[in-house]
Amino acid sequence: MRELLENLAAIMILLASFFLLVGAIGLARFPDFYMRLHAPTKASTLGVGGVLIASMMVTFAHGRPGVAELLITLFVFVTAPVSANLMAQAALHLRLRSKAPIPADAIPQDRKL
Repeated sequence: MRELLENLAAIMILLASFFLLVGAIGLARFPDFYMRLHAPTKASTLGVGGVLIASMMVTFAHGRPGVAELLITLFVFVTAPVSANLMAQAALHLRLRSKAPIPADAIPQDRKL
């Protein structure tokens, strides 16, 4: 049972590292604040959550409950989206423009540019 949990934890760490890598690439490549805000908050939440769940599996395999990891996971899952939302609201309040193209069907026919 212990080997199985440790192997599952290793797979979970690999999966989490993939999400963290995707978030880092998105942070480096996206052109504006809003897109850069989206990539790391979503990916890092999944990445850090995966690492902490893997840590919980390993501590459970060694006979400890892993309560600290559970609390940290819950804290990350609650605070990351809230902080991203607050940063986006602050950017909107400062009227920070996005570089994303506006779809043609989003502009009313009487207000074409």
